[in-house]
Amino acid sequence: MTSATAQTEARAFLEQHPDIESFDLLISDLNGVLRGKRIPRDNLIKAYRNGINLPASLFALDINGNTIEETGLGLSTGDGDRVCRPIAGSLKPTPWLREGRQAQLLMTMEEIDGQPFFADPRQVLRRVLDEFKARGLTPVVAMELEFYLVDRRRDDLGLAQPPCSPGTGERATQSQLYSINELDEYADFLEEIHQAAVEQDLPLDTALKECAPGQFEINLLHCADALRAGDSAVLLKRLIKGVALNHGFEATFMAKPYGDEAGSGAHVHISLVDTQGRNVFASDDEDPLGTPQLRQAVAGMLELMPGSMAIFAPNFNSYRRFQPGLYVPMAPSWGYDNRSVAVRIPSGPNAARRIEHRVAGADTNPYLLLATLLASVLHGIKNELTPPEPIEGNAYEQLEPSLTNSWQQALDLFEACDVLAEALGRDFHHVYHANRLAERAETMRTVSTLEYDWYLRHV
Repeated sequence: MTSATAQTEARAFLEQHPDIESFDLLISDLNGVLRGKRIPRDNLIKAYRNGINLPASLFALDINGNTIEETGLGLSTGDGDRVCRPIAGSLKPTPWLREGRQAQLLMTMEEIDGQPFFADPRQVLRRVLDEFKARGLTPVVAMELEFYLVDRRRDDLGLAQPPCSPGTGERATQSQLYSINELDEYADFLEEIHQAAVEQDLPLDTALKECAPGQFEINLLHCADALRAGDSAVLLKRLIKGVALNHGFEATFMAKPYGDEAGSGAHVHISLVDTQGRNVFASDDEDPLGTPQLRQAVAGMLELMPGSMAIFAPNFNSYRRFQPGLYVPMAPSWGYDNRSVAVRIPSGPNAARRIEHRVAGADTNPYLLLATLLASVLHGIKNELTPPEPIEGNAYEQLEPSLTNSWQQALDLFEACDVLAEALGRDFHHVYHANRLAERAETMRTVSTLEYDWYLRHV
């Protein structure tokens, strides 16, 4: 997008929305936390023309906003600024904020010479997509995000609790998967999400009730622009959180808010089309297991899955999700129309043949999740890898858990994964590992209430 085109976009928006008073300029950090600046209406054209300055250390921040110096992006390099530029098409109203008088704009960071900044997760995804473009292939992706609504008041122990139903006033102690009655109880909340998504051009598909109290899933339509798909997922999270507050709840994409309930995942559907628009995963003979390229892609995902866990499960709480009996894949596996495996080939029309990846938590950074999965697909296709035989029946009963539930081990496997380091960029690979390693070290300094309850008097 040229500067002139960008400024035309901004001027048109200002003319169409005379009541907008301020704009949030947003960029995703490594954790998927949106950071940035708020500017008044009169400064929007300037932001489009010149960009805005933010420190490169934004990508050194942990979940608490502390700069991790081990990344090399902090004071050792002077904590200097880079320029962030607007993402075309992302200037949209935020109707849930300040009675519609506010809007938002996604940004992406550049080096001083205008090249993509290596540690920006969106630019990491762009790097991977450039390899597909060079091969004449376009990924088509769709994301499914699970989340919990929780009461803004904590329980007597200071812990999260399900909200009181807007429909009945009662606090749920159990829930049912795909319950229409429960969707009806939260109809106003879900309708406001839908209306806000329409205003933001977010391609919502379906909403459903998940199996735990207060847990929902919202799906995005498939998109032939993986960067836009990542943008949509990042912005949908913000939208859901904002609308939830308007209805007296909090929305969380925390992987495991309750120890005895299912965690929240982020499932990703992927297919590939060639320059003629043909799905290269769909076989001419309509084989349900797809083409050699599909099986190679599956094999790449399975091979890199252990080394990818630090992306799929990025924080301390993430690993609580990987427990038997709670519908989370525990081993690299694949199969046809089988929800017990890590990589599923959904049923449906041959032309829509695709891969569904089911391992990552909802707390992952959408850009990094897509970059890692697509790098894995490319790894399998480039090296013509062969997957094991697909699983039939219950994978949980056939395979011993082998995906790590240890944050430290996941970081060790990530650090040792040369394929991902090359695909995502070695400098980024170092920054991400150093950032997550330092946050883990911080968690180890904290003694939990459970430890006091179990060990203080008894050992």
